[in-house]
Amino acid sequence: MRQVDGELTIVFEPAEEGGYTAFIPEIPGAVSEGETIEEAREMVLDALRVLIAYRREVAQRDKGPQTLIERIAPAF
Repeated sequence: MRQVDGELTIVFEPAEEGGYTAFIPEIPGAVSEGETIEEAREMVLDALRVLIAYRREVAQRDKGPQTLIERIAPAF
């Protein structure tokens, strides 16, 4: 099995209307925008936190008593 380094990539693209669109290609749905690269970075990291919290909640919802849910550190 290939080891993953635990880092994520943020891609910044200029937006037609100005500013930047930022996304994390490893995490579908982690997309946001900002007027500057710094703002776009903050916004996409916030989107990542919200997305992880939502997906964690969905994963835990309505699971049976035999279901095991384990949280891991991001370095894997």
